[in-house]
Amino acid sequence: MTDKTNRPAIFWEFTRSLCPQCKKLIDAQILLRDNRVIMRKRCPDHGWFEALIFSDAQLYTDIARYNKPGTLPLQFATEVKDGCPFDCGLCTEHQQHACLGLIEINNACNLDCPLCFANSGTHLAQTGFQLTFDQVNFMLDRFVASEGNPEVIQFSGGEPTLHPQLLDFVALAKDKGIGYVMVNTNGIRIATDDKLLAGLERLKPHIYLQFDGFDARTNELLRGKPDLIETKLHALDRLAQADVRVILVAAIERGVNEHEIGRIVEFGLKHPAVFGVNFQMAFRAQRHLPADPLERITIPDVLKNLETQTRGLFKLSDFAPVPCCMPTCSFVTYALLDGDDVLPITRFLAVEQYLDYLKNRTMPGINDEILRTLERLWSSSAQVGSDGAALDVMNTLARAPIATTRASERCVACHSHLPLSGHAPRDLARHIFMVNTRDFMDPWTFSVKNAMKCCVEFLIPDGRAIPFCTYNSVGYRERMTRAS
Repeated sequence: MTDKTNRPAIFWEFTRSLCPQCKKLIDAQILLRDNRVIMRKRCPDHGWFEALIFSDAQLYTDIARYNKPGTLPLQFATEVKDGCPFDCGLCTEHQQHACLGLIEINNACNLDCPLCFANSGTHLAQTGFQLTFDQVNFMLDRFVASEGNPEVIQFSGGEPTLHPQLLDFVALAKDKGIGYVMVNTNGIRIATDDKLLAGLERLKPHIYLQFDGFDARTNELLRGKPDLIETKLHALDRLAQADVRVILVAAIERGVNEHEIGRIVEFGLKHPAVFGVNFQMAFRAQRHLPADPLERITIPDVLKNLETQTRGLFKLSDFAPVPCCMPTCSFVTYALLDGDDVLPITRFLAVEQYLDYLKNRTMPGINDEILRTLERLWSSSAQVGSDGAALDVMNTLARAPIATTRASERCVACHSHLPLSGHAPRDLARHIFMVNTRDFMDPWTFSVKNAMKCCVEFLIPDGRAIPFCTYNSVGYRERMTRAS
């Protein structure tokens, strides 16, 4: 008689996923193996596939409590016919409203990036699509009808600054009551186009600036040009002069630029235009670099690199998951800037206690006002760099029993002798800095469970809203491109 042999992994949960080759919907297992979280699945036509979805199994299991009950949109656009993820609109089975609406206004670009989930480029300058004013107006109206008072819209592409009506779209969104408007750009036109810069100065959208690192190799591998950094630095300086606020957005790819994570944050902390950094893990949709799906970089990798490279300025323990989507999708923290000191607010306030949705309904001592404020900050609709977000941070700290900082007595960071309580909101915002990480799914890592709670939606010309990862993985993007 021989001894039975244990399997090499813990079976953690079951979901539905996609075959990376044919996109067929198939069963998938989530396994915990060697302190890593692995998706394992089998396509009847193409065999077995495995991909890393989270590089820290202990953290993965610990954060299950950061799962906020979903909020329904005011209107659904589609009914369930074929089942998730084939009925997007949002359909009546979707578990969350849209925190952030994203409109791709064109697909032409002035770069041909080797890494591009939109599959855009210079080859589309003459043949690509370009939305009209009437189309964008209709899409925004549908967004308002679905959300009531939508908070955040992002105009993207392609390269949206190539669209001749970009500024008109920004103004239109603000006229419809959307207070936080983002423009997702590589910054090339901003570096040279005075008319565009003047329009941005007048309308004050927030700029979501592609910024992957400083090394020539980084920019060559990810964006196809080794000499982009000087252009981006010049664009940033011009935006600072125009008092337009910026979030740096870095796509992080293993073996390419993970060594630059700390440097990007330290640079952002010192630049007057920058109010936050968003790290996005590279994923395998449309154009991407060849890579082993079991060696992809995930959120814990980025945060551990950040801790090491900044010598503890930011630590993994400073971050908490964003609860409006699935907790494995995004981690964020906010820091109070006090002169040269960087003080993550999670070191003063037990954020995890308030955002623990398995316990906080019954825990004594939970302050509902602090909870509501933290829910605004730990959300995909968080208005990074805005006066409102800065007030939320300061009001939360004011209500919490925290240690006094030098900035509470005298503002060192902006060389004022006023306490922070005496600042105008626009000055106060300069003392708040956000660092966010987001991991999008691709056909290798796609999970129907996560897609059903996605709160970042592509708005498309027929009025529907498609979850980000579903749009880029399931085939919606290809169908929309053919229809345009």
